[in-house]
Amino acid sequence: MTELVNIKAEQYSEKFSSALDAVSEEVARETYAQHPHAHMLSGHVQGVFLEIISRMIRPQRILEIGTFTGFSALCLAKGLEENGLLHTIEIREEDAATSLANFEKAGATKNIRLHTGDARTIIPTLKEAWDIVFIDADKVSYIDYYELTLPLIKPGGYILADNVLFHGQVLEEEVKGKNALAIQAFNAHVAKDQRVQQVLLTVRDGLMLIRKK
Repeated sequence: MTELVNIKAEQYSEKFSSALDAVSEEVARETYAQHPHAHMLSGHVQGVFLEIISRMIRPQRILEIGTFTGFSALCLAKGLEENGLLHTIEIREEDAATSLANFEKAGATKNIRLHTGDARTIIPTLKEAWDIVFIDADKVSYIDYYELTLPLIKPGGYILADNVLFHGQVLEEEVKGKNALAIQAFNAHVAKDQRVQQVLLTVRDGLMLIRKK
């Protein structure tokens, strides 16, 4: 596994990035302390990045695929226009329950709708036009999620896809493992898609910002 971000650089980045609000900080701290897959959390720097991107766009509708413990949803929801909504989908019931408790703690349930189940089934039922879609779920389904949501995104809207460097495994001379291969295929799929413009950012585990033309 390749070290993607120098530890000192990451600590320096956190030092000079805005602080998280108290609830988001608590969600992050509890996830790191208690969750067996805590490495999946977006983390301080990426959380602030997601918040600022959302505030820049001022979305009416956000879709998040992969809620985990609710940290990234709370960050993205901060940029919503008044009466805007963020729909977030989590397949694991235990993580969904944790997320709902965190949304209630943050007083964010007015603007966040949590759905539990398979995103492929849930997305078509939402009947929304999206300003932002954040993909951070099972890697083998990234292309499916991308193709399912792109037609529903407003022209000039955005997809953010997380983990597009997949722990550095896509940087190897021979990419192995189903998740790394799936991410490699996703990155190539987007790169050749004339419907979008994209940039792959080396933030944390890789974050691709995709704009629908």
